[in-house]
Amino acid sequence: MLQFDFKKRVRYAETDKMGYLYYGHYAKYYEIGRVETMRSIGINYKDLEDLHKIMLPVLSLNTRYLAPAYYDELLTIRSFIDTLPDKMISFRHEILNEKMEIINNADVKLFFVDMETGKRMSAPEVLKDKFKIHF
Repeated sequence: MLQFDFKKRVRYAETDKMGYLYYGHYAKYYEIGRVETMRSIGINYKDLEDLHKIMLPVLSLNTRYLAPAYYDELLTIRSFIDTLPDKMISFRHEILNEKMEIINNADVKLFFVDMETGKRMSAPEVLKDKFKIHF
């Protein structure tokens, strides 16, 4: 299993009239978690696309809102990869408030696409090699 935490402060522009983090922004926070988790083990999304010609479209996103996040609150985006990527890669996310209480959780599944053919593919070896040491 791989786990990575990333800190993100809620900006004014991300809040609604009540001062809560607008629900539509949570998917962006999950993306931050995914990108930074992969970066933490030496995988750069930009390199996957530009050098390896691989895209990772989202297949599904399931989220649960437990409590609000507020303007200027420093949140922890905790991301997990529980299984070695194969045909797809699954991320489990928790967003924690400053008291380290879970206020949101989500499961996001992505699949691999060869940018040159437009077809689905298995996880490339360059990616699997980076993940293997965590499983």
